[in-house]
Amino acid sequence: MPLFLLSEDDIDFPPAHLASHEGLLAVGGDLSPQRLIEAYRHGIFPWFNEEDPILWWSPDPRFVLFPHQLKVAKSMRPYFNQRKFEVSYNREFEKVMRSCAGVYRRGQGGTWITEEMVRGYVNLQRLGYAHSVEVWQEGKLVGGLYGLAMGKIFFGESMFAYVSNASKFGFISLVQELLTRDFELIDCQQQTGHLASLGAVAIPRRQFLDILSTLPENPDLLKL
Repeated sequence: MPLFLLSEDDIDFPPAHLASHEGLLAVGGDLSPQRLIEAYRHGIFPWFNEEDPILWWSPDPRFVLFPHQLKVAKSMRPYFNQRKFEVSYNREFEKVMRSCAGVYRRGQGGTWITEEMVRGYVNLQRLGYAHSVEVWQEGKLVGGLYGLAMGKIFFGESMFAYVSNASKFGFISLVQELLTRDFELIDCQQQTGHLASLGAVAIPRRQFLDILSTLPENPDLLKL
């Protein structure tokens, strides 16, 4: 498959189904709010290292969670019954992003959440598209996650935890909140055992793109 070079002046993307076997579709462009919104609307997201140019991806299959299929393990129930954590939304968006960037991940030497990425997504948060979930324990930020929402679809980006099960608590809390708002899908991008244990499944990219095609031209913004 060809690797497409994006124009600096045109925010349009090539069709996502033209991505390589690994999911790589295009290189270049920028992380302006307009380009990021256009990318997510078409099943594409940026992922690159500090020393790389901006790389755009659309993997096949796509790992997603249908909110009504959320699985809450018995081991997590005491955390909710005993209210071991508190959850807030959009209180510390940039801090959540930087915490996601700084947390150690096995087999990963660095982070793809560069300063350029932080600036891009903070701009999206100011416009109402990006959201963070903060998990607190005794007044300290101990976990969280962030992503985008358009229409009834939430596009998850990254999560972190400083104490056991904090990120899982935040994710479950978010899904339960989105269920009350009739959300149809949560995009998890790529498969992990952590997300699979919560009910996420792999679907063909074609099916994922079909779901995205139902987004209205000006989808409602999520207010948390």
